[in-house]
Amino acid sequence: MSTFGHLFRVTTFGESHCKGVGAIVDGVPPNLQLTEADIQPQLTRRRPGQSSLSTPRSETDQVTIMSGTERGVTLGTPVALFVPNEDTRPQDYSEMLQVPRPGHADYTYGIKYGVRASSGGGRASARETIGRVAAGAIAEKWLKETYKTQIVCWVSSVGTVDLPEDIALNSAVNPWTREEVDIRGTLRILRDPEVWRKVSEQEIPDKTERIKAQKTVDATAEQRFFEAGEGMAAYMDCDDNIYDKDGNRLSVSRDSISSWITDESVALRCPHAPTAAKMATLIRQVKADNDSTGGVLTCVCTNVPIGLGEPCFDKLQAQLAHAMLSLPATKGFELGSGFAGTRLRGSEHNDPFVQHVNTVSKKLLGLATNNAGGSLGGISTGAPVVFRVAIKPVSTIGRAQSTVTYNGENTVLEAKGRHDPCVLPRAPPLVEGMAALVLADLALIQQSRVGNGLLHTLRDEQDEAEEEEAAF
Repeated sequence: MSTFGHLFRVTTFGESHCKGVGAIVDGVPPNLQLTEADIQPQLTRRRPGQSSLSTPRSETDQVTIMSGTERGVTLGTPVALFVPNEDTRPQDYSEMLQVPRPGHADYTYGIKYGVRASSGGGRASARETIGRVAAGAIAEKWLKETYKTQIVCWVSSVGTVDLPEDIALNSAVNPWTREEVDIRGTLRILRDPEVWRKVSEQEIPDKTERIKAQKTVDATAEQRFFEAGEGMAAYMDCDDNIYDKDGNRLSVSRDSISSWITDESVALRCPHAPTAAKMATLIRQVKADNDSTGGVLTCVCTNVPIGLGEPCFDKLQAQLAHAMLSLPATKGFELGSGFAGTRLRGSEHNDPFVQHVNTVSKKLLGLATNNAGGSLGGISTGAPVVFRVAIKPVSTIGRAQSTVTYNGENTVLEAKGRHDPCVLPRAPPLVEGMAALVLADLALIQQSRVGNGLLHTLRDEQDEAEEEEAAF
């Protein structure tokens, strides 16, 4: 189905190569200040063409609110969102009319519906997620304004490259901000000036020939990068620290290698620069091999209202798993300690309760640890909701693959088209958006149960206690 949610309901529409994609969002509370400026940042974070390590498809993904608001305020009626498709190339998919892509949904869509989109992957394309991200941005704004809820996702692994265990554990307790994920998770590409230069208009006036010449120069520089041993400058982080291709920090200054600095940046969205450098190198190698790679995303939601989740079948983690595994290319979901928690004993895994705040009207407890990941019995505890999502390698690759045609004849497919060697850097807005949709929907359900007034968060209780203490 194309609809998700109960009280906060989202229906997405559109295919990769149709006129556009979008969503209808029903259940948005009235009187919420809302314009395109509240939605666009998340769409910009997920859009294609962000760097040389993502698909070169050029889409601005500019959203338009078609209905549901007036003078920048929601009316309580359905909010319609639309994003046009601007850079479609259906001719790139001509070969795939006869050959199903290994690992892709071309085959199963055709079997299920008896027809399928002839290009771009149809509803199985990641373009479908635009509507989810846009709707999620609305849900997130309501959660933030109502409960100060924060949702942040980052890339914690790509292929065989993982965040160091101590960094990963600490970030689950003290998560990065979204700004830190974007800024610290972006690296500047450094290239050896002996083999790389920016081909200027003065050098080659013709644009087509200039682009062709630049590709040749870039390819030579990329080969030099792969051949280089340990210690050659490859990346620079936001603090001007320099790293080699293996993520080792080098004892050189920005000024000493100023001629190496290019205007090309790559957004890995892993805010630990040494790890991000390793990830960038792996993705560059995978791209050079006409292949793809997957990884894991970590998401932390803080200031989540207490009591969210509808046992038994709509528990908090069940709804989150439903949301995350409905995203393209997802292969796994785990909450809190996840699969690693199975190696612990109960005495190690149990999260001890601690006194948080006690007032005359409420008695809320905190937790000393958070192996449960913010949910007990499928109901939110007020602790951070921590989960991870596994993303498989992209199916559409340029590398030759043995397969068969729809008629069962043996063939070899070398897929055309513009595709990411790794989708992980563009995926955090998708996870954040779906998490926001789940939390907003469950919060509205719980609000309807308790009647007038807002739900409680542990932060609210802390703020109240501090106010009472200040009064004395």
